[in-house]
Amino acid sequence: MTPAAAPAASPAPVAASNPFQASFEALRRRAPALRQEDVAARRTRLRRLGDWLTANRAAIQEALHTDFRKPPSETDITEIWAAQVELKHTAAHLKKWLAPRRVGTPLALAGTRGWVQVEPKGVVLIIAPWNYPFYLAVDPLVSAIAAGNAVVIKPAEQTPATSALLRRLAEELFRPDEVLVVEGDKDVATDLLRLPWDHIFFTGSPAVGKIVMRAAAEHLSGLTLELGGKSPAIVDATANLRDAAEKIVWGKFLNAGQTCVAPDYLLVQRPVLGPLVEEMKAAIGRFYNPAGAGIKASESYARVVNPHHFGRLAALLEDAETRGATVATGGAFDAAQQYLEPTVLTDVPAGAAVLEEEIFGPLLPVLAFDELPEAAAYVNARPKPLAQYVFTTSPANRRYLLGAVAAGGAAVNETILHLAHPELPFGGVGTSGLGKAHGHAGFLAFSNEKGVLQQRVGFTALKPMYPPYTSGVKRLIGWLLAYL
Repeated sequence: MTPAAAPAASPAPVAASNPFQASFEALRRRAPALRQEDVAARRTRLRRLGDWLTANRAAIQEALHTDFRKPPSETDITEIWAAQVELKHTAAHLKKWLAPRRVGTPLALAGTRGWVQVEPKGVVLIIAPWNYPFYLAVDPLVSAIAAGNAVVIKPAEQTPATSALLRRLAEELFRPDEVLVVEGDKDVATDLLRLPWDHIFFTGSPAVGKIVMRAAAEHLSGLTLELGGKSPAIVDATANLRDAAEKIVWGKFLNAGQTCVAPDYLLVQRPVLGPLVEEMKAAIGRFYNPAGAGIKASESYARVVNPHHFGRLAALLEDAETRGATVATGGAFDAAQQYLEPTVLTDVPAGAAVLEEEIFGPLLPVLAFDELPEAAAYVNARPKPLAQYVFTTSPANRRYLLGAVAAGGAAVNETILHLAHPELPFGGVGTSGLGKAHGHAGFLAFSNEKGVLQQRVGFTALKPMYPPYTSGVKRLIGWLLAYL
């Protein structure tokens, strides 16, 4: 994920002058009580949060529209519904997740019994990005609350209306020593990262993720990094082209392309490249220009978040065109509105910046390949992506591409939606992320799985091997090594 402002430098260990030290200590004092809360108390917190989302639907829509003209319907799907799915799933499964889990006993430990019980990590920090600024703050909050932690959320300063709304949510639902929202710029993030958190959950770019990781290392804090990368969509010659085009267009230009798991580029088997591009052009028209008034007038298309990111995207487009890329559709822009039309690029030469950097906007390069190993090799020659999309009707091709390409997650004949499935762990691999989120995986990210062994009192199988190590004891140890 490209968003999230970088802290000023690699943060140093916490000092007494840290402006958030007092708040942090208050959270620490409250954490033991939260640790002891039962399933019913945690479910009550989750239910109140869900009710707040329902009651404040219009306010959430307004905040996202204010920040970057996000269409209300997109907010409903990607910010509110997605959060409600996580809430409902977590509440429904929380009793099972919190229950001790029995494990088997090896013969050498006969007489003992073992189980795994989960406990909250303690006081945790969530650093949220600007591209889905509400959902990507609330989703990890659900997991952290369910696990019994005290939480600080640092929302993105690039989306101030949503940040203010998140602060109101916390103030209306929680004590400040339970859930605290801290607004501010990169200096605030730097001060927060100097504190000895029990876990840090960061969503943003790999570059900033490295800074967060260095800060976590100062205190050996637990860490989840939801980062990004150049997620490919591979379309083979067997794919249903109209279906693939609609799903790719939706996944790419949703939120004006500012989605961590948006298809970053297409690899299309050569015989169907031209027809697929034509289907995508038609789908863009159906989605964003059905009445012919122009995409710029559409109420279904968002804007780039700020002038800085608009300028970055405009430079990527200019670089591609200068190098000889063809604008198959789109290319129009209006800097005053931070508007960039959905743009499909073909004939993009190697070395173009749009093929080297994570795009994070409404530019879609399309490349041709001949055989599947060629497509897999192209993806694998680059840092591991956060997502991989495969469009095919061939089970053999599906199996090959899923097995040959390394990625954090994948979807077949779809884009984006694997992120919304609460039973699927979500996260990256390598430079696209560290750790997993959502559902049980998210709950475990904010938990410590404590392994417990209970031994009986008195004689045990191990006592005959206690010192002194006589010849008889050594024979027993030899028997242990040979047979158990």
